Amino acid sequence: MTRQQHPVHVVGVGMIPFTKPGASDPYTVMGARAAKLALDDAGVDYALVQQAYVGYVYGDSTAGQAAIYGVGLTGIPVFNLNNNCSTGSSALFLARQAVESGVVECAIALGFEQMQPGALKGAYDDRPSPMGRFAEVMTQKQGFVPEAPRAAQFFGGAGRDYMAQHGIRRDTFGRISVKARQHAARNPLAVFRQTLTLDEVMAAPLVFDPLTRFQCCPPTCGAAAAIVCSPEFAKKHGLDMRVVIAAQAMTTDTPSTFESGDMRKLVGYDMTAAAAKQVYEAAGIGPEEIDVVELHDCFTANELITYEALGLTPEGTAERFIVEGDNTYGGRVVTNPSGGLLSKGHPLGATGLAQCAELVWQLRGQAEQRQVEGARLALQHNLGLGGACVVTLYQSQR
Repeated sequence: MTRQQHPVHVVGVGMIPFTKPGASDPYTVMGARAAKLALDDAGVDYALVQQAYVGYVYGDSTAGQAAIYGVGLTGIPVFNLNNNCSTGSSALFLARQAVESGVVECAIALGFEQMQPGALKGAYDDRPSPMGRFAEVMTQKQGFVPEAPRAAQFFGGAGRDYMAQHGIRRDTFGRISVKARQHAARNPLAVFRQTLTLDEVMAAPLVFDPLTRFQCCPPTCGAAAAIVCSPEFAKKHGLDMRVVIAAQAMTTDTPSTFESGDMRKLVGYDMTAAAAKQVYEAAGIGPEEIDVVELHDCFTANELITYEALGLTPEGTAERFIVEGDNTYGGRVVTNPSGGLLSKGHPLGATGLAQCAELVWQLRGQAEQRQVEGARLALQHNLGLGGACVVTLYQSQR
């Protein structure tokens, strides 16, 4: 967790359109394109960047170098990261930390993923899986269905536990997908831009109760990047200083993940709540002050429980929050204006930086049809099972 004593500015962001597996360029091309977009947005020459943090989940060692070398060969340190679905924001966390600590004045965080069709799966079967302990706890709690994707069983189980505790309707989860498609229809960078009705969402094939196909994020290819720097560097080079990282926290699992018997906690509820608390305390604000949020909606069930973990609505009130439209335009806080992972797509290594790009555009007033009017405080939530959660608060200084 950081207490932002020395401001770190996000001076440039870039994101390429996300695509279905098989339809993308190679990761080297995607990564270089996103990095160049961020550099161009910032107005910074790559020769001025002092360190690069590059995130991806499915790829060989030093794939980060292979991608960033498409931008330039300047000899700077390049760090490769893999933190499952929170990889992109983990790269941002380290880039921000390097600048805040004074080690460098300017750094780039880059994330990309060249994915294959189908459900996520591990690459190795000759060694313990880092998800083994999680799978064991899940199986003891609810069994295991071999024909269903494992990730859907984790998050579907969290949805089931929430339903059992609070008595909500199954179609409440479906309403999140409807909202996601409505938002994505305004985003030219999203994969799925066709709107859906609640009936269409609920009538789709069941993946794992209560989740239908339209309530699960798709495997996606893509890349995104961000340039962060010190105020002194920004002033020296005449850069856009409108967006600052006001606070940021990363958390990992605690005993409650495995010992609570609650599937919500197994998929990161407590990690999220702890990270959000640290961020709010560091920034001296409350969740009621947030204008716009990009959160980790890998499944509709995770978006619902994350509303409460982030404090956007009190525990047990997420259904009302959704039904009354408090999670969209005209409501209390706009969640996932980009369309989120459900509709924009989820290229694992790129997701956290795509969230960052969306929120920077929102705070600059550059989100076009998706613009949240008067947005001044933006919250980002990026979660990876295994586990890691990064929560970032951005503030507009317009």
